[in-house]
Amino acid sequence: MTKTLIITLQINNDAAEYFTNLRTQHFPAEINHLSAHLTLFHKLPDEDQVFERLQALCCKQNPFEMMVAEIRSIGNGVAFKVESAVLSELHARMQESFKPYLIPQDQQRLWPHITIQNKVSAEVANSLLNSLKQEFSPFTIEAQGLAVWEYLGGPWSLLKTYDFSGY
Repeated sequence: MTKTLIITLQINNDAAEYFTNLRTQHFPAEINHLSAHLTLFHKLPDEDQVFERLQALCCKQNPFEMMVAEIRSIGNGVAFKVESAVLSELHARMQESFKPYLIPQDQQRLWPHITIQNKVSAEVANSLLNSLKQEFSPFTIEAQGLAVWEYLGGPWSLLKTYDFSGY
C-alpha cells in the first residue's frame, strides 16, 4: 500500500504557536491530532518525483508575507482566512507540476485558511467566532517553506520539510 502525502505551508514560529494554541483550546481534543496548519494538497502519491518537484520549487522561492485577513465560519468550526498573491501563484505552479497526481479537491482554486475549530455544534462555533471577531485585527505572518506529511488515518507523520531558500 502506498503512502498518502499531504503538503502544508510552513509559517513562522510565532504564528504557528498562536494558531496551535487556539486549536488546542477549541478543537475537540479526541480528534485533534495535529498542530495548526495550512494545507496546500490533500493527497499526493509517495513518489520520488513529488519530493524532487517540491525541492525544486522551494529552492526558487523566497519566504513571503501573507495577510491573516479575517476570521470565518466553516459551518461547524472556525478558521482564519489567509490572503497572499504570492501563495496563489505558488500554488498554481504546484498544481501544474503535480497535475497528473491531483484528486478533484486538489485541482480546485486554493482557499488558504488555518482551522482552529471543527466538528462542533454550529452554536459553539458561532460563539467562538463572535468572541474572536471582537478583538481581531488583520495581521501578517510569514510563509517559510513546505512540509510533507504521511496521512495515518487521523494523525499525520512529518516526513520532510523544505525551506524557501530563493536561490
